Parts: sequence; structure tokens; C-alpha cells
Amino acid sequence: MPDLETVFHAEGSSTAEVEALAVKSLLESNGIPTVLVGDPVLPNLPFEIKVDSHQAAWARQLIAEVPWSGPILAEAGERQFECEHALLPREACDDDAE
Repeated sequence: MPDLETVFHAEGSSTAEVEALAVKSLLESNGIPTVLVGDPVLPNLPFEIKVDSHQAAWARQLIAEVPWSGPILAEAGERQFECEHALLPREACDDDAE
């Protein structure tokens, strides 16, 4: 079992889950498997992204290099959520699959 390390933490808020999903997408698109910790039923609790400790430094570097602010990060996560749950038309999400 891999040793997991937290590389992203968002305090419970209305955008914490969406921000975490955007970071998860960023890391996984760069080949880093992630574990999302948090519960959308209890949005007042924090969300975290954990990765294998051997990839933690690289994950942190990727996160730091993205020039996102909170709202932009939230918007990217919301789009990912809507695409994953078929809330947007497929053609609106096709560029995400490339």
C-alpha cells in the first residue's frame, strides 16, 4: 500500500469540492494518481487531494505552476464535474478528452 501525502487542502466552503476536483484533474492529466478526501454531503468539512509520497514534490510543483485564482480553479472543477456527470452536452466536453 502506498504512503499517501496531502498536496492540496481546501477548507470547507461552497467551492472547496470544485477546487479539489480541478486539482485532481490537473494531477491525473499529468499521470499522477490521486485520492480525493472529502464529503459533498458535508461541504463545511475540508477537501484534500492525496498522492503517493514519491510523487508529492512533483504534484506540488504542478499545482504551484498553474496561475489559477480561486474562482478560475472553481470554474474548471465545476466544468469537470458537469462533464463527468453528463450535465453538459457531450460536444461541450469533447475537448476535455483530448
